[in-house]
Amino acid sequence: MAAEPADLIGPEETAFRLDLTAAQLKVVHAALKSMLDDFGHNEPDVHLVLREILAKLPDEASIRAIDLGAELRRRRARGRG
Repeated sequence: MAAEPADLIGPEETAFRLDLTAAQLKVVHAALKSMLDDFGHNEPDVHLVLREILAKLPDEASIRAIDLGAELRRRRARGRG
């Protein structure tokens, strides 16, 4: 019998690693912050997980320092976008 999907990854095990460009990091951070702001107060478990993920990302000032426009221009100049 196959293991249940929930049994494949332990609660404290890393499930996935993801390499992000600066532009992608900025968008992911904004999306997570938006989710945190948009979920109702009756979703404490979701809030907890979102805060855990955000804590793994660079600090707010570092994210703000990413110039999304400049990052996208560099990407286009290299022919990736």
